[in-house]
Amino acid sequence: MSDGLVIRTLVVDDDPIALDAHAAYVERVRGFAVVGRAATGTAALRALAIRPVDLVLLDVHLPDMSGLDVLRRMRAAGHASDVIMVTRARDLEVVRAAVAFGATQYLMKPFPAGVVRAKLESYLAYRERDPGPLVAQSDVDGLLDALRAPVVESGLPKGISRESLDQVSAVLVPDAGRTAVEVADLVGVSRVTARRYLEHLADTGLAERALRYGTTGRPQVEYTWRPQGGT
Repeated sequence: MSDGLVIRTLVVDDDPIALDAHAAYVERVRGFAVVGRAATGTAALRALAIRPVDLVLLDVHLPDMSGLDVLRRMRAAGHASDVIMVTRARDLEVVRAAVAFGATQYLMKPFPAGVVRAKLESYLAYRERDPGPLVAQSDVDGLLDALRAPVVESGLPKGISRESLDQVSAVLVPDAGRTAVEVADLVGVSRVTARRYLEHLADTGLAERALRYGTTGRPQVEYTWRPQGGT
């Protein structure tokens, strides 16, 4: 990337904690600068209309419209900014729709800072790559390979795997807390393992801790999925 050229990034998420976290992730990566934040689709479209944006980190579930609607309206308005969709939804149709509307990449919640960094660095490599005139299929393939480089999830803490994290996340709900013992039974892991993953989710703002008081004995810690972080 030539001197002075920066990827101007708009971060869109309705959860204030996630919005701050994602903006911080972007700011830590060389070559990127956050030029705007938005908590709604309307605010995102307004931000795109008033300032140049190269990349949008776009949550799928927003309070006023779907992120897919934002993406569709962006394209209809002539905004060519690249888009990385962000969501917890594991719906193949959502992924296909995002691709059809021109999403460049896709991030699945919950994710650590290292995964965001890897995605952004792949995008940066794509933007930096200058193969000269594209005269062969291999030139096009090389350009796209830079964008689609595999993500190595080195950002996960030691002892935390993506597969197990997804399983624990899937059994948490926003309207009913679950203890480590209950999660362990549902997922099929030990109580100690369940608690380690639950604490990671709580530490990253994706789950909330609370005390459950029974009729006897010490209160138990229960964990509830945060609705805003789970979108």
